[in-house]
Amino acid sequence: MRRKADLPQKSCAYCQRPFTWRKKWARCWDDVRYCSERCRRSAKLFDRARGASA
Repeated sequence: MRRKADLPQKSCAYCQRPFTWRKKWARCWDDVRYCSERCRRSAKLFDRARGASA
Protein backbone atom coordinates (compact mmCIF):
# COMPACT_ATOMS: atom_id res chain seq x y z
CA MET A 1 0.00 0.00 0.00
CA ARG A 2 1.34 3.40 -0.98
CA ARG A 3 1.34 6.30 1.42
CA LYS A 4 -0.04 9.61 0.22
CA ALA A 5 3.36 11.23 0.71
CA ASP A 6 4.82 8.79 -1.85
CA LEU A 7 2.34 9.67 -4.62
CA PRO A 8 3.31 12.07 -7.43
CA GLN A 9 2.28 15.71 -7.15
CA LYS A 10 1.69 18.60 -9.56
CA SER A 11 0.79 22.26 -9.22
CA CYS A 12 -2.57 23.42 -10.52
CA ALA A 13 -2.28 25.56 -13.66
CA TYR A 14 -4.91 27.98 -12.29
CA CYS A 15 -4.53 28.29 -8.50
CA GLN A 16 -0.90 27.05 -8.23
CA ARG A 17 -1.76 24.77 -5.28
CA PRO A 18 -0.15 21.34 -5.18
CA PHE A 19 -2.40 18.34 -5.76
CA THR A 20 -1.73 14.63 -5.52
CA TRP A 21 -2.29 11.80 -7.98
CA ARG A 22 -5.69 10.08 -7.82
CA LYS A 23 -6.60 6.61 -8.97
CA LYS A 24 -9.18 8.01 -11.44
CA TRP A 25 -6.32 9.90 -13.14
CA ALA A 26 -4.19 6.75 -13.59
CA ARG A 27 -4.57 6.66 -17.38
CA CYS A 28 -4.38 10.40 -18.01
CA TRP A 29 -2.05 11.78 -15.31
CA ASP A 30 0.17 13.46 -17.92
CA ASP A 31 -2.84 15.40 -19.25
CA VAL A 32 -4.20 16.55 -15.88
CA ARG A 33 -3.57 20.28 -15.40
CA TYR A 34 -6.09 21.42 -12.79
CA CYS A 35 -6.71 20.29 -9.21
CA SER A 36 -10.49 20.52 -9.48
CA GLU A 37 -13.41 21.04 -11.80
CA ARG A 38 -13.80 24.54 -10.34
CA CYS A 39 -10.26 25.51 -11.36
CA ARG A 40 -10.75 24.01 -14.82
CA ARG A 41 -13.92 26.05 -15.37
CA SER A 42 -12.37 29.23 -13.96
CA ALA A 43 -9.34 28.91 -16.22
CA LYS A 44 -11.61 28.41 -19.22
CA LEU A 45 -13.60 31.56 -18.35
CA PHE A 46 -10.39 33.51 -17.72
CA ASP A 47 -8.99 32.50 -21.14
CA ARG A 48 -12.25 33.40 -22.84
CA ALA A 49 -12.38 36.84 -21.15
CA ARG A 50 -8.72 37.53 -21.93
CA GLY A 51 -9.25 36.63 -25.61
CA ALA A 52 -12.23 38.98 -25.91
CA SER A 53 -10.29 41.96 -24.55
CA ALA A 54 -7.28 41.46 -26.83
